[in-house]
Amino acid sequence: MFRRTRNALLSLAVAAASASAMAQPLQEIRVSSQPALYGSVPFLVAQEKDWWREVGLKVTITNFPAGAPQIAASRSWDVGYTGSVPAVLGAVRFGLHTIALSDDQSAANALMVRGPNAALPARTAPWLKGGTILLTANSTVDLVARACLRKLRLEPKEVTLRSMGQPEVVAAMASGSGEVGGLWAPNTYTAEEKAGARVLCSGKDAGVLVPGNLVVRADWAQQNPQAVAKFLAVYLRAQRWLAANRKEALAVMKRHYEAGGVQISEASMNKELDTRPTFNLGQQLALFDRTERAASEVDNAMNAISYFMRTVGTLRPDEPMPDPRTYVTDRYLRLIDADPELKGFARRTQ
Repeated sequence: MFRRTRNALLSLAVAAASASAMAQPLQEIRVSSQPALYGSVPFLVAQEKDWWREVGLKVTITNFPAGAPQIAASRSWDVGYTGSVPAVLGAVRFGLHTIALSDDQSAANALMVRGPNAALPARTAPWLKGGTILLTANSTVDLVARACLRKLRLEPKEVTLRSMGQPEVVAAMASGSGEVGGLWAPNTYTAEEKAGARVLCSGKDAGVLVPGNLVVRADWAQQNPQAVAKFLAVYLRAQRWLAANRKEALAVMKRHYEAGGVQISEASMNKELDTRPTFNLGQQLALFDRTERAASEVDNAMNAISYFMRTVGTLRPDEPMPDPRTYVTDRYLRLIDADPELKGFARRTQ
């Protein structure tokens, strides 16, 4: 009788403790993103799986049409996913720190060509000299275009770089008024499907690492380090789920892109999964690893981005070239690695 009573009391105590944990208020976190991009798919996965709540977060996501307005509004959000060019600009002007990489976008940023020249070998492109390239200026695809021109033995001054938004580049190529365009995925796939374009040269071809960045407001992160670590753990788990569950991943991606007004085929979504490497916790830590005398791989990539931004005038002459050691940090990845429960959560594929 005494044993049954004791066991009943223990069960009630466990249930009460569980209920108390469930009753703990969720920490609110404001996430900024951009719609219809591969790097923002994990946010939808986490939302549909209710993983934010599982780690004690209440997430509000705000989408911005591009990196520039996203960074300009950085005081209105806490953490976010953005491109490497906006990440550097955010570090210089708004105190944003890069805390992880979303993916390797090198193959997803490319010069695309349509028309008769699309059938010519891509080793060199003498026909491009004196021509016009449509692209979005001061962006990662601008960086890739310049690297590709060097690979093709051309200088930027030997062509006309005309800036316009990505939808306008796709429309110009589809209508036949544009022959060469600088595009990033999923716009590259749309150009393939609607304009019959092909890749002339990608960032990967030109040897340029183009990372996507997860960033945080430094002042907010300083006060909420565990919330930042939880955010990253959820993102990493969602990425692992996408890689391990292809059929379900394609369905989520379809909903994500359509919600952002982008229609791409299943074949193109498979390209997203196949050509945009993501990084698990161990790989992230290795990419961010630095010593006193040696820069990390992320440091080197961000330095190249900064140099490009100074070259094209995105960074003003009075603005210093940012030192990655001041804004690239693995602190929050290490918090995950040091917490067995959070580390296990980040490594799960279901």
